[in-house]
Amino acid sequence: MGYDISYHPISEQQIETWYFELLRNPEKIEAISARHQLEDFYKTKYQDTLNAGRETDKNDYFDKTHGFFIAVVQGFFEQYFYVRGGALSFSQNELLTNYYKRWEDFVQQEFLTNNIGNKLVENYCSGVFIPAEKVAQLIDDYQQNPAIKAELDTLFSDNRISIFLRALQFAKERGLGLLEATEVVEPQPFDLNESKSYSNLFNCDKEGPLLYRKAALQQIQEIEQRNGLPENEILPNVKTETIHVDPQNFETIPTSRPSKKKSFWNRLFGKD
Repeated sequence: MGYDISYHPISEQQIETWYFELLRNPEKIEAISARHQLEDFYKTKYQDTLNAGRETDKNDYFDKTHGFFIAVVQGFFEQYFYVRGGALSFSQNELLTNYYKRWEDFVQQEFLTNNIGNKLVENYCSGVFIPAEKVAQLIDDYQQNPAIKAELDTLFSDNRISIFLRALQFAKERGLGLLEATEVVEPQPFDLNESKSYSNLFNCDKEGPLLYRKAALQQIQEIEQRNGLPENEILPNVKTETIHVDPQNFETIPTSRPSKKKSFWNRLFGKD
């Protein structure tokens, strides 16, 4: 079991221009879509994402609504990076909090909700946000501070650190921050062509899904070897199933109020 984590290079100004400004002024989507040459298919998904954002109210989790939608929107415009199961939000090390910026510190009050985690609270959610100036600092500290390097290498083990560093470097070179999210993209490791994304799948950096595929195939091979099975005996019978649970050590606020956005996303993306 793991989380489909993605990292989205985006600046605070882009968050305002691509998302919050369009919540206030829906007609501006035409100019922005034309400027960035968005295909009609992605323009429609962009519009639907903004519509969902306008339905957010004060009792919703910011991270599960606006934060997640911002990550989705970023993927319509720019490259993003996938890391299976590795997230800064999972760290209990206080050293890493020095690199984060809270939504409350730069989002206008009219869009803030009563519940803000500033980290992953469950699936389909945004996580921590690293502002542009901290992106460069985190890269430097990874190289020079053994404690930071050890923590990141643990969070992003099994070569996943290379993907996370790619995301940091991409953001640094463009003067952008980095937003964490979960389930924006859901790769199918045994058939990457069946992967799904709430955003633009083609903007997902390919190295992350390929690493996930390699690890999944290796696990299948190890099972076959332990059980004395012929090579490729298991793979044709593998059935993947997504199981969503809350991240550990984080208490979300329970609610009996049904989600008005569930049917919206089901209709748009064919989710169960």
